[in-house]
Amino acid sequence: MQKINIIGAGLAGCELALQLADFGYDIDLYEMRPDVSTPAHKTNLFAELVCSNSLKSNLISTSSGLLKAEMDLLNCKLLQIAKECSVPAGNALAVDRDNFSAQVTHKIKNHSKIRVINQEFYNFTDDLTVLATGPLSSDRLIDSLSKVIGDEYLYFFDAIAPVVSKDSINLDIAFSKTRYDKGEADYINCPFNKDEYYRFVEALLEGEKYQAKEFENDYFQNVEFKYYENCMPIEELARRGRDTLRYGVMRPVGLENPNTGQKPYAVIQLRIENSNKTAYNLVGCQTMLKQLSQKQAFRLIPGLKNAEFVRYGSIHRNTYLNSPRICNRNLSLTNKPNIILSGQLSGVEGYTESIFSGLLTALIIHHKLKYNKDLNLLPETTVCGQLWRHLITDNSDNKKPFIPMNANFGLLPDVYQEKKNKKEKKELLASRAINDLKNYLLSNNLS
Repeated sequence: MQKINIIGAGLAGCELALQLADFGYDIDLYEMRPDVSTPAHKTNLFAELVCSNSLKSNLISTSSGLLKAEMDLLNCKLLQIAKECSVPAGNALAVDRDNFSAQVTHKIKNHSKIRVINQEFYNFTDDLTVLATGPLSSDRLIDSLSKVIGDEYLYFFDAIAPVVSKDSINLDIAFSKTRYDKGEADYINCPFNKDEYYRFVEALLEGEKYQAKEFENDYFQNVEFKYYENCMPIEELARRGRDTLRYGVMRPVGLENPNTGQKPYAVIQLRIENSNKTAYNLVGCQTMLKQLSQKQAFRLIPGLKNAEFVRYGSIHRNTYLNSPRICNRNLSLTNKPNIILSGQLSGVEGYTESIFSGLLTALIIHHKLKYNKDLNLLPETTVCGQLWRHLITDNSDNKKPFIPMNANFGLLPDVYQEKKNKKEKKELLASRAINDLKNYLLSNNLS
């Protein structure tokens, strides 16, 4: 069997390594940590979740739930591990991040077909090599890559939310509840009255922020801050208008306070961070405020006056490539076809999407090596098929910039039936996707 180099032991790289190793290929998996770290990683474990611990909804009537269902049909490895490491989160799949990473690391290091090489990779050879280095790719690798593809890469900045200890949450003020009482009451909710809300907004706006030069090296010091919309810092959302947050990430609908029977003016939800339920993530509170300003602002949240921060929020550079301009249909570089892109570096956004990208890359490589032909595109009626198309469809002639893509129903062709409400329409889209993917697997020898 041919040896394959995989660069990066993140979500995409680990899924890719486990898939290809189970297909029988010899894998050299390069991971630069712990010798070379990043601004966001906190451990030396593989598949570390550096932001939230949530892989979003499990409901098939949601785009993230449908993507997971499609990935189950494709025999996804990491999704199964995530389910085994799950913590209560209502209808969402959230994991104990340390347990999840530890389980993935154990499987990788104990697989007979995978050799782990702990060193930074940045010199390209003619070996079959998959770049799954993610949005925190090292500067030397990006510099080497830019010499191959030209300066056809883009960037944005990503923020993560703080985590607080449960013991420091005042549960006489905060209350447990899931929105609309759907499922178990897995979230802790911090209710704001009007004055508390606007005081919090002012603290966000007045807080001192990090600047790019304070956490990036010389290679990226002069870039302008650009944010991916789904990772927008909470203070930047507040800057759009004093009421933006209470109609967005802090909307109180379906979260009436059981102690008063009243709907709060705004709410911040706290999501379980670990299986011991000793730490909670501040949902939607990703931030680039400095630590002192974080303390001052987030301790204004009702119930968090004495919050102890297990982890402060932070801001870091995320890099991704303009894949449609530089890649073939199989995600190999047009200038150097032995190099293939995978994961967030290729332009998908989100944990589940990154895992899927590693799974997709494995299927592409295996099909090519086994049958000596390219894998047919996944059905256009599936989320996974449309994510693949997003990475290889160049819309630059229409002056549409290439941006990272999450799973969403807007990617799918419409269902042309009598008018349905949104829930019915999503169920029809999901049913069609699953049926078409099952047929695809049968006709492409993948079942």
